[in-house]
Amino acid sequence: MRIAGITLPENKRMEIALTAIYGIGRSRAQYILYKAKIDNGKKAKELSPAEENELRKLIDAFKIEGDLKRIVAGNIKRLKDIKTYRGSRHARGLPSRGQRTKTNSRTRRGNVRKTMGTGRRKLDKK
Repeated sequence: MRIAGITLPENKRMEIALTAIYGIGRSRAQYILYKAKIDNGKKAKELSPAEENELRKLIDAFKIEGDLKRIVAGNIKRLKDIKTYRGSRHARGLPSRGQRTKTNSRTRRGNVRKTMGTGRRKLDKK
């Protein structure tokens, strides 16, 4: 089943399968299924064509996928253009919400873990 250009996983519950779409998390997926009167536990392959159409109609009401990514990228570009602190953090690839960087933030910085101290093993005393 394809919605908004994304193929939904067939064997997952609809509540989880809808989260494959960028811009739809668990709570929004639950809301969409509630509005469409579809059981959360129903699998994607079990849906009738009428239910699929109802889902498509409800999902089209939200900004998802390419539109949402464009909006987010535009917001970050605006922050960089007006030279805000948050914009400079985005430009440098560092955390922008006040987290510490002396330790942690490994995924954001992309650093390989560096050895502290001498980097030598302790000698065994015999």
